[in-house]
Amino acid sequence: MELRSNFVPGTPRWATRRTQWRQLGLTDEDLTKPKIAIVNSSSKLAPCFSHLDPIAAAVKESIRLAGGVGIEIRTVAPTDFIMTAGGSGGYILSGRDLVSMDIEAAVEGAQLDGMVCLASCDKTTPGQLMAAARLNVPTLIISCGYQSSGFMANGDSVDIEEVFLKAGHVKSGRVTFEQLCDMSDRAITSPGVCTGMGTANSMHVVAEALGMTLSASTPTAANSAAMWSAVERSGAAIVEAVLADRRPRDIMTPDAFDNAAKAVLAISGSINCIKHLAAIARETEADVDVYRLFESAAATIRPLSAVRPNGDTTIEQFDAAGGAAAVLKQLLPSLNSQVLTVTGENLGERLDHIVVADDEVIRPMDRPMGTMATIVVIRGSLAPESAIVKLSVTEERELRFTGTARTFGDPASALTAIEGGGIVPGDVLVLRGLGPVGTPGMGMASNVVFALNGAGLTESVAVVTDGQLSGLVNKGIVVGEVSPEGALDGPLGLVHDGDTIAIDVTARTVDLLVPFDELSARRDSRLVAEPKRTAGWLAAYAGAAEPLQKGATVRSGRSTLTYG
Repeated sequence: MELRSNFVPGTPRWATRRTQWRQLGLTDEDLTKPKIAIVNSSSKLAPCFSHLDPIAAAVKESIRLAGGVGIEIRTVAPTDFIMTAGGSGGYILSGRDLVSMDIEAAVEGAQLDGMVCLASCDKTTPGQLMAAARLNVPTLIISCGYQSSGFMANGDSVDIEEVFLKAGHVKSGRVTFEQLCDMSDRAITSPGVCTGMGTANSMHVVAEALGMTLSASTPTAANSAAMWSAVERSGAAIVEAVLADRRPRDIMTPDAFDNAAKAVLAISGSINCIKHLAAIARETEADVDVYRLFESAAATIRPLSAVRPNGDTTIEQFDAAGGAAAVLKQLLPSLNSQVLTVTGENLGERLDHIVVADDEVIRPMDRPMGTMATIVVIRGSLAPESAIVKLSVTEERELRFTGTARTFGDPASALTAIEGGGIVPGDVLVLRGLGPVGTPGMGMASNVVFALNGAGLTESVAVVTDGQLSGLVNKGIVVGEVSPEGALDGPLGLVHDGDTIAIDVTARTVDLLVPFDELSARRDSRLVAEPKRTAGWLAAYAGAAEPLQKGATVRSGRSTLTYG
């Protein structure tokens, strides 16, 4: 076939490329072969990425054996636990878009023919899928695996999310500094992504549900035999996809996004999957409302598994039971089985040979783990566009809460109030200014949620925030990602201390119980501070980020939106 990476011999473009690539060891024969980008986010900032270089080398060899040429490129490597320290946490979500743009610059600039993307931490997978959809060149996603976690001296398991949660208990004295350090020392025992069903593992499952991975390849343990098997098979798969001209927009169709939404609900996955799927769908330029897909699917799809911290199942047990492929097999009666996959077969054909190894770990649809969907999109007078609540798999607490607003413009002031006893039962802690524009790149609200848990207020205080939350652990009734965010023209920026807020998760509503006339009068004296001004990348992101319903992607800018 005619490859876009090839140029007419003797022309200036051919001559200069030949000169540079010959120096790198490519032969004249190599210059005629499919040229495949190996997208590597290797970094020593975190164990999520620390093992990727040998994987990239093995993928390159696999591509060579399949008759192609692998060319490694690098991207930024966003890692939540390390990079939230600067920019008020804004480098995390915005880092997803940097991943996609790093890929675009190299792959589109060089006119490479396809990509193999090494998926690891939370933002790499969506960034890679966004780039795949935007560039529409044949792409294969490889899950590079989850880390192994450790055990305490008493035999209890411990992982990094448990450390994150219990750090919120130190101020209240419920956990000592020494206990926290002991947990920290034991929590991670290998490279790879966080072990629970957080954003990283959830998005690896999403990639398989979308048809962009090899079959039955997610999730997987880092450096496991299963991971290396996928690596060895990747070369043949991507070269064949290039030669067949099998493109991401042929695979990631509206029906495929519907399948992915159902898979996320079935695994009780991370709430962050919604905005990431919305961002990927935006890049496909297809007419897909991901938020509505989740609302629709929530009527029938219940959690079929309960991986920690949603339940007692470990990610290893979920993997052994069949992982994403087994979930899709159980969901098959409700899925669009005719959608194409990257390896050429449709989803139904791909699932023909799949056997669920343990139907107690991954249950059939008629015997779910819980009685209601665990990701709930809600709306109301306080969130006219959308907000999200994450529930546990076996939900037993009251799902209604009416209380008095206590407003904060940043996590530090909210933490001070919690630690000083300024938040009391019956309060609704309103934390705003953390949306994609207010805190350029979107701020993290989980430390406030965990501090409430540490203070013993989880059951008696609700949280409403425009910030993002941990993909794994949320305690109590937490209404996150409220849209419009507080920095833009909308009701969240008009909330005063003392206002009454009513939350009804079952009815999917969150309302500000203030008369419309009074809210209208408040618009002339909004209490929300101006969005945080900054320079560099975060300023560029804030000026170009679209609303959460479109994935908070950097695209056409926000010319129709207004600051508070």
